[in-house]
Amino acid sequence: MTAGTSPPQLQRELGVLGATMMGLGSIVGTGVFVSIGIAAGIAGPAVILAIAIGAVVATCNGLNSAQLAANHAVSGGSYEYGYKYLNPSLGFTAGWMFLLAKTASAATAALGFAGYLLNATGLYGRGFLIPTALAAAILMTLIVLSGIRRSNRANIAIVSVSLLSLIFFVLICLPRATEVGTENLTPFFKSSPATVLQASALMFVAYTGYGRIATLGEEAREPRKTIPIAMIVSLGVTMLLYMAVATVGIGAVGTEILGKATQAQAAPLEVAVRSVAGSRGAAILSIGAIAAMLGVLLNLILGLSRVLLAMGRRRDMPRILARLNRQGTTPDLAVVVVGIAIALLVLLGNVKTTWSFSAFNVLIYYAITNLAALKMPDSERLYPKWIAWAGLGSCLFLAFWVEPQIWQMGLGLIVAGLIWHQVRQRVREL
Repeated sequence: MTAGTSPPQLQRELGVLGATMMGLGSIVGTGVFVSIGIAAGIAGPAVILAIAIGAVVATCNGLNSAQLAANHAVSGGSYEYGYKYLNPSLGFTAGWMFLLAKTASAATAALGFAGYLLNATGLYGRGFLIPTALAAAILMTLIVLSGIRRSNRANIAIVSVSLLSLIFFVLICLPRATEVGTENLTPFFKSSPATVLQASALMFVAYTGYGRIATLGEEAREPRKTIPIAMIVSLGVTMLLYMAVATVGIGAVGTEILGKATQAQAAPLEVAVRSVAGSRGAAILSIGAIAAMLGVLLNLILGLSRVLLAMGRRRDMPRILARLNRQGTTPDLAVVVVGIAIALLVLLGNVKTTWSFSAFNVLIYYAITNLAALKMPDSERLYPKWIAWAGLGSCLFLAFWVEPQIWQMGLGLIVAGLIWHQVRQRVREL
């Protein structure tokens, strides 16, 4: 390939339905099946407020991501927007933060899948958590290697099962929540406002699967129409779902049970249903949770590999990562590298650590997204400029409410990434 030759492009195969289901598959999973339990353990019943705050921030970010993706529909998401509307350093930082954040999210999804599966089979606590999570990561990597069309079909099936299981959760827990009344919801604020902000940061990440639609922009038909509709519908559905699940779940069993179940087994909703409806109800819920985790894992591998593809094209990462398979449907080597990185983080075996690490990095990533939206020409803008300001301010504010050691590590990795970026640039200039 000569310097003036354009790199091969991915085929546009996703319509509104496919893109929406990709968004739902990325959002409805770890966020509702695992992180609600983590956030409930931190903020108590006020996690419901944290879910609402996370939804507002996600909506601002989603609208800005939609207008950016609609006007610059290539693989890479905010990595590409940073280059186009800001500067190379911020563009690289966005891509670097996305890789770190979503690799950690994918590891959380794999561990969550393993937790629900092992709980359902009675094998939890026998040393199978990490091996089972690794097997899931390998399986989803192989599916993504087969191409976007097959990945899309698998995703639609997974999302359908996941949504049905969450509706089942709400219906089965609602009678107990009604019977108990407000007992498990009071006092609403059990600790300081700081815990609500920390929980809000964690719950924001539970919505950010909509960004997968943007990173798949190069594969969407009519991206200016498809991407905004898919993002708005995905966010609307998940906001209602999260609020319903959190309210009836807390009302039925309380936040202490949800928090402890997340730390011990990474399967809080399964534990809640088991206490309300016994082992049969728990088994039904587990089927949906298992499917949801696999859906999130699949979509994260898709998104991560596309960002790695974009970074390879610009040589911010090794050029070989921009290679496509013979059919032009998958960046095969990038997918393999992503699968290996997820497997390494799975070895940590702690969902709270991986999710908190993801929270800081993804908030910085979306801060850059909003900054890029502020720099868009008025002719390209789909939404008012204040939405970008709201998204930027809220992301930067929430980022530093995660544990200090997490955001300190995140800042250190930003510096390390920028050093790598400068070295790569100087090598290219030689």
